[in-house]
Amino acid sequence: MKKRFDIVGKPRRRVDGRSKVTGALRYADDLFMPRMLAAKLLRSPHPHAVIQEIHTEKARAHPGVHLVLTGRDFPVPFGIMPVSVDEYPLARERVRYVGDPVAAVIAKDEQTAVEALRLIEVRYKVLKPISGPEEGLKNPEPRIHDYGEQGNIHRNQSYEFGEVGAALAKSDYVFEDLFFYEGNTHLPMEQQASLAFVDPEGKLQLSSSTQNPHYLHRQLARVLQVPETQIRVVATPNGGAFGGKCDPGGHEFVVCRAALVLGRPVKIGLTREEVFYVHRGRHPVLMKMQTGVTKDGKLTGMHLQTLLDGGGYGSHGPASTFYTGVLTPVTYHYPRFKFEACRVFTNKPACGPKRGHGTPQPRFGQEVQLDKIAEKLGIDPAELRLKNLTKADSLTASWLHVGSTGLAECIEKVVAMSGWKQRRGKLGKGRGLGLACSTYMCGAGVAIYWNKMPHSGVQILLDRSGSVIVYCGATEIGQGSDDVLAGLVAEALGAEIGNIRVVTGDTGITPVDLGSYSSRVTIMAGNAALQAADRLRATIAGVVSETLGTLPDRVVFSQGRVFAADQPGGGMTFVEAVAMAEGALGTLSAVGSYSPPKALGKYKGAGVGPSPAYSFSACVVETEVDERTGWIHVPKIWIAHDIGRALNPTLARGQVIGGVYMGLGEALMEEQSFRRLPEKLSGALVHRAPSMLDYKSLTALDMPEVEVALIEQEDEMRDPNCPYGAKEVGQGPLLPVMPAVANAIYDAVGVRIDEIPITPDKVLRALESQSKRVGPESFPAVPYPEPTFVLPPWEEGDGKETKRDAKTAVV
Repeated sequence: MKKRFDIVGKPRRRVDGRSKVTGALRYADDLFMPRMLAAKLLRSPHPHAVIQEIHTEKARAHPGVHLVLTGRDFPVPFGIMPVSVDEYPLARERVRYVGDPVAAVIAKDEQTAVEALRLIEVRYKVLKPISGPEEGLKNPEPRIHDYGEQGNIHRNQSYEFGEVGAALAKSDYVFEDLFFYEGNTHLPMEQQASLAFVDPEGKLQLSSSTQNPHYLHRQLARVLQVPETQIRVVATPNGGAFGGKCDPGGHEFVVCRAALVLGRPVKIGLTREEVFYVHRGRHPVLMKMQTGVTKDGKLTGMHLQTLLDGGGYGSHGPASTFYTGVLTPVTYHYPRFKFEACRVFTNKPACGPKRGHGTPQPRFGQEVQLDKIAEKLGIDPAELRLKNLTKADSLTASWLHVGSTGLAECIEKVVAMSGWKQRRGKLGKGRGLGLACSTYMCGAGVAIYWNKMPHSGVQILLDRSGSVIVYCGATEIGQGSDDVLAGLVAEALGAEIGNIRVVTGDTGITPVDLGSYSSRVTIMAGNAALQAADRLRATIAGVVSETLGTLPDRVVFSQGRVFAADQPGGGMTFVEAVAMAEGALGTLSAVGSYSPPKALGKYKGAGVGPSPAYSFSACVVETEVDERTGWIHVPKIWIAHDIGRALNPTLARGQVIGGVYMGLGEALMEEQSFRRLPEKLSGALVHRAPSMLDYKSLTALDMPEVEVALIEQEDEMRDPNCPYGAKEVGQGPLLPVMPAVANAIYDAVGVRIDEIPITPDKVLRALESQSKRVGPESFPAVPYPEPTFVLPPWEEGDGKETKRDAKTAVV
């Protein structure tokens, strides 16, 4: 054993034994970290197999190897959602996709770990793989998981708000369409990486590229069987995430277990290929839409059916399944709405949340179908949408509350900016314009695990120097949330923003925030920050008001000064005010927290979809299509986003353009697709393009000019649930891009591509076909359950499940 030395070079003694709480090795006077080790994972070459034997003896004996872990070292499973706890950090008995981790080597460096991985021998019993949801429905055996609705069905649900069949029967027209949206992945610049070590107190610390340190913290305690108080998770600044770093990853548990066993820091960095295997990206979804409409273009009802390819594990799948339908009635008013959704396990990497989480797929179908309806009725697509918008302070058929909306202004803005009325249908052969709209939530109304505690907490600390420190558990993933928190606190206290320091994403020192997902940080952490700042402002005002000769509620905080409202030229500096208050009251600190409004629906499942507020977007895309090659070029995009109020217009525009970039990539080329190897090789189901060389995404040269309009509301029209009226901007602007592209291609060359991505070969096939269409031709028989029936608010409903009768069928 090597000697350990203190700061003056004298040998230190190693404490015999381990931490009583975490079981980690402990050292006396541990001033410096022992040398860091590297971890690598062995992954399954089979999409579906039983692990019969694992032999690790040769790997353990390899020079430089410190530890080898297998599924036996992780008896407790994990899962981001309590209803889908179905994964182990290392597979214990069965692998469920090519790339499923089965063993880990911890060695002196990565190269040594890779060499040792090759020495591990695994014997598998190969099982029949399920390649898609249709195959999963037809083949209930072998089951990929022993839990779920039945066979290989993971989630299966049905909801009906009013008698939709009766509404469709009374409609002047009923449109039935099939759509398909291929899965795709997040493609962040930074791959997942984690570093675990035991601190001098014997507590475990994990620094990781995660979006949700709080949920990861809980799962680490569960899997490692270590109290939460003995674990600290630090969310490092992320080089992009987009939902791909929401789930806990098996690699995070591996380095933590290794650090506890070895008492040394252990790091891991996934390769780009491994990131494709971890995935958690967009679900492939097949959709069937039946929509009723009157002769003058009023929507009467919709019946939406979705079939999701979930991959090998649950992940966020229960929520994803809901999201393929629940937000559909938020954009447009459907008097009656029926939604059926089924998620099937398949032997592919698990799907989960990607920017827009579950909503881009039905949004694509909904907006393309609206264009078809407009053409049939001879109505301008923009006018059809304006005719059917939901209203501010209204309820949907599914009992979601729409507080404020600027969608009408968004539509009118992009119509004007693009010259829609003058140019649509008149650009000449091969050129066209397409329009689409969207809705997205400003944070989910219910936490992933049920509890009555706040969704976000903020603590603010002031000192006599005038510095302001804001502590919050939210995570900066490149979206600018730290800047938003600093700006909100600076505005509330009238302090210079340069004097604000934001400390986020650290479960050891910050209050709990549920994480950076569902576009929730501005609303939830922002409101918590304002509450804490307002309490501090009231405290300071109560002390300085006597000196200023005014009442506390007449004290103004602005631009680094504190003064009486009727004497703006007097007063004192913010630093002087803080010092005066600290002298009178002691150290100045305040906390704030935020919980969203309760869901109005009272039926089982009503917790998915409610949000404190909803944002809206409208988009016009211009396309140029070469009928000889099918090549699609997008020269310009116009987009307007209902943001309520832009706290930082530069950041907000960047988020809009980023959403457009991602949406255009999904529309034209991105796909997480799979293929079977020939039987003589293995017949395995493998990823078609697990590298950035083969997985196609837009480059800077492919990006069109993007003209952005941020639609802000007047003070009295701003959403009261949002800080200073500010809504989300990170996800909503992506959603209308894909259907707008499809609609523009139809305007250009008269073909309908009813699936994503829209590639040149599909355009050529559509041009050559009699139907002038490419898309799914059939929808399988899905054993959807009997729907939960709820009356809409305008049919004397109370938000609870009820029984059908003759009265409910009346339109």
